[in-house]
Amino acid sequence: MNPLTNHKPRKIVEPRWMRYTLIGLVLVFLAVMLLIPLISIFIEALRQGVDLYIAALTEPDALSAIKLTLLTAAIVVPVNAVIGIAIAWLLSRYDFRGKQLFTTLLDLPFAVSPVVAGLMFVLLFGAHSVLGAWLESHHIQIIFAVPGIVLATLFVTFPFVAREIMPLMQSQGDQEEQAALILGASAWQMFWRVTLPNIKWALLYGLILTNARAMGEFGAVSVVSGHIRGLTNTVPLHVEILYNEYNFVGAFAAASLLAFLALFTLILQHVLAYLQVRKNHLKVSDE
Repeated sequence: MNPLTNHKPRKIVEPRWMRYTLIGLVLVFLAVMLLIPLISIFIEALRQGVDLYIAALTEPDALSAIKLTLLTAAIVVPVNAVIGIAIAWLLSRYDFRGKQLFTTLLDLPFAVSPVVAGLMFVLLFGAHSVLGAWLESHHIQIIFAVPGIVLATLFVTFPFVAREIMPLMQSQGDQEEQAALILGASAWQMFWRVTLPNIKWALLYGLILTNARAMGEFGAVSVVSGHIRGLTNTVPLHVEILYNEYNFVGAFAAASLLAFLALFTLILQHVLAYLQVRKNHLKVSDE
């Protein structure tokens, strides 16, 4: 027996000092860029007591901003779910001319600055445009109103669901769906009983990211909102106004809501990932 062919390859192990150095650099970076700023938001928000913190969140302008943010997310998330599933289905199940261009355009909200996106809607629906003048003549207001905020938020968030679902649908293929149709299932039965259960985890990830981005969006919403207190200010815009007015307690109190949303999003993603891994392990063990 040739000893060279029986020789097992040795594992490449980096020096211990290099491993600890890299771990230390990562921990320092995370602490400086993420943990310390996040903790400081809650410290500043509660610096003058819980009573002022609660008062800052329950004053009329803050409540209006919170309600508008929740309303925007409540509209954007379901619409994105439908649009995202439709786009993912189209791009993963059909071949057509211009498919690559369509796929590229799907990433346009990631490439375009949110401020530019908001400006596009102002140019499209503003009073000085043909469409905007027609809408104004029919007493329909898009810009500087809730519809404009919803449209701008839809633009910056619609790729999340599709981008989460598409790789999964492409890897799974359509064999199960074709089998369901051959066995006599209708299109809706196939979708509800085959497609949706297969993509539910990716769909949940996409919806969580969409909700977080919708509630935290600033640039596009800032352009189309008009910053009207009590009417078109979302929580991020409310934070900016209070901070510019040196109302630091109110600004950090409102910012803490967004920080809590970020933490809740991360925890929810971790829980969903754990449940998915656990389900896959149980499925493999049953087989």
